[in-house]
Amino acid sequence: MSIINQLSAVYFVLSMLTGPMALQAAETVAASTINQDIEHLLGNDDLSIRGVEILTRDVLLDVYKDHEFAPYWTNPDRINELFELIANSADHGLMPADYNIEQLHRVLQQRRSNPSAEIEAEADILLMESLLRYGYHRRYGKIKASSLDPDINFKREKFYHQGYPATIDKMLSSESLFDFIEMVAPTGPVYQQLQTSLKAYRGIANNGGWPTVPDGPTLRPGDNDPRVAIIRKRLAVTGRIDDRQDLDSSLFDQTLKDAVRAFQGRHLLGQDGIVGKQTIATLNVPVNQRIDQLRLSLERLRWVRQEATDTMVVVNIAGFRALYYKDGELAWETPVMVGKNYRQTPVFTGDIAYLEFNPTWTIPPGILRNDTLPAIKKDPDYLASKNIRVIDNKGKFVDPSTVDWNKYTKGVPYTLRQDPGPHNSLGTVKFIFPNKHFVFLHDTPHRELFSQSERNFSSGCIRVKDPLTLAELILDDPVKYNRSELKGIVDSRKTQRINPSTKVPVIIIYLTASVNSDGRTRFFRDIYQRDERALYALNGPVIIKPPGP
Repeated sequence: MSIINQLSAVYFVLSMLTGPMALQAAETVAASTINQDIEHLLGNDDLSIRGVEILTRDVLLDVYKDHEFAPYWTNPDRINELFELIANSADHGLMPADYNIEQLHRVLQQRRSNPSAEIEAEADILLMESLLRYGYHRRYGKIKASSLDPDINFKREKFYHQGYPATIDKMLSSESLFDFIEMVAPTGPVYQQLQTSLKAYRGIANNGGWPTVPDGPTLRPGDNDPRVAIIRKRLAVTGRIDDRQDLDSSLFDQTLKDAVRAFQGRHLLGQDGIVGKQTIATLNVPVNQRIDQLRLSLERLRWVRQEATDTMVVVNIAGFRALYYKDGELAWETPVMVGKNYRQTPVFTGDIAYLEFNPTWTIPPGILRNDTLPAIKKDPDYLASKNIRVIDNKGKFVDPSTVDWNKYTKGVPYTLRQDPGPHNSLGTVKFIFPNKHFVFLHDTPHRELFSQSERNFSSGCIRVKDPLTLAELILDDPVKYNRSELKGIVDSRKTQRINPSTKVPVIIIYLTASVNSDGRTRFFRDIYQRDERALYALNGPVIIKPPGP
């Protein structure tokens, strides 16, 4: 029996245990005694009930004290709603076991058969613990993102910045727990599409997954090979080939080529329609790994929920895409390049404060030390060929031929600055959102690299394929800053800074599973090897770290 079926069975039993008879049994216990037992239990620093560590004990003490330690869970409909939320938590990539469903079942069963003040108190606290865990995970994510990466600066704010007693009172007095949770932690269309994909891939897993394509020579259109039939069946599982077709055919025909190309596009492979080692390896990724990627993407979207606004730029590092949302709708997207594996683009958020056209580029210390200095030592004409000037600490230009570059290893006592122009490393425009990483979006003279499927080529910044369109969108002034006007600024070769009328948020995330604008699922390679550690935490024990005051 699947976990969902088990939970459905438990939910049915609980509907009996939390109905009128259960409530009537609870009413036979003196209310004052229950209050005393709740207060006594919450007085324990290391509180454990029915083998469940009460992780929210400090919050509960605050909540129940405000309620004069009276029980909250006297409405059986509310209890049933909570159990349904827990049962459906798997649809969010979460684990129902994290919310103590079995322990709740046992304590509520005992509450009905042998009511006492102690059992009433234990049941009430345990129900509240489960609600707080679930609400915490839906609002903030199970994982505290900064525990995985201290550079992550996403908000973790209380609901309306109010105290926990007020939030709990509003929640339990609301018409619907479901609606309240959705208000506290809205899902949004991308999140919902990922949920739909998660259900679909779990259905595939329950039906046995997909066949494994054996290794062998590269397969091309026109080939006749027994492995072709296996590829057909593999692609039919995920809907890339109509399963009513002849899936036993071993001929690599045009239909299969089109299906392979579509598959390659969804996984950032070269779309040549040829099945080589890389395509076979991607076809053979187990369905459970795809499920884990979808669960991780749902978790990572929960991290940034409080950062999302109707108008914003979102960069998905793993997908090599930048997306511009306007008034809550996806208005535009473009390919980007991100940091190399040893100079990874960080996950964080900021606000675009200004755009700089025809920028100069001051070479950062790390690039100067690791790249530029070795290049100068190798080629004395390197700086001239790149239009890079040498500036001393008084702001005066220095003839590079007068500097003994060989005596420097870790850095130089000069500023190296590249002049504006077509060969400038930042291209024609850069988008500045101040941050400690010195990371920003910018143009690039190396646009030929956008033809690559995977584009981790930069030194950490984000190179945009179509920067002038992004500039038009961000400046949002069709009269003053239309395409023609912006092109004139670029052609002037003069450095010019322009402030947008409103600062536009930029959210940089890392999703190895996402969806196209048409709703189709896409999977990306874990280029920075971040999924394993995040999945370990997602599957690990519950750790509650509520936001501060």
